[in-house]
Amino acid sequence: MPVALLCTHAALDEELGHTLLWRGDVERVVAAKPEEARMMAVAVKPDLVLVDRDLPWCERFVTGLREDPASRGLSIAILARGDMDPAEVSLLEAGANAILRLPPGDDWDQRLHDLLHVPARRDTRFAVRFDVESLGGASETSVHGTAVNLSVRGLLLESPVALRLGDDLSLSLLLPGEWGEAAGAGRVVREAGPGRYGIALGALEAPARDRIEAFVQSLAGDSAPSGL
Repeated sequence: MPVALLCTHAALDEELGHTLLWRGDVERVVAAKPEEARMMAVAVKPDLVLVDRDLPWCERFVTGLREDPASRGLSIAILARGDMDPAEVSLLEAGANAILRLPPGDDWDQRLHDLLHVPARRDTRFAVRFDVESLGGASETSVHGTAVNLSVRGLLLESPVALRLGDDLSLSLLLPGEWGEAAGAGRVVREAGPGRYGIALGALEAPARDRIEAFVQSLAGDSAPSGL
């Protein structure tokens, strides 16, 4: 049974009672204090941590989850009300996977489903800058973007076209220098700020996988890691 940790002072059943989170096959755990929430995040190992943006300790809590090896792979969403707040960019940069804005929209259940299945991020990422061609997403058109960090299992992509959490992409990574092109599949697993998306790499053919692993290994030898 999926488990959702709700970090909030508010009673959310009226606002979220008709969403996937309130289904009978989803277990909900509520924490109103940061110490309690941290303990629950480690002890319960929830599939989704939903953090109320109005909590004064919201950003500190998200940062702490990402810094702790016991919780850094959790899927984290921020529950927001009203208009976009510049502070939300900081929350995404701190490690939140997505912002969910109230009232719930028609896409909420799909986004919640995708968040409940976001894969853990355990690999060191390195700062890079190279071109990426992608095909897929809602537009189903070819997009020319830029990779700004990379691990053997994922990358942070700057895209001029809006992508959605859960979008499946066909990717062509134009690695710099003699490393050449590496092609494969990817999925959008995090909204990392305006025009930036965390991409999990799917199954890759052996040549592409070997090329990416060798390139990342070369970065490990002379670059400082950069977290997504």
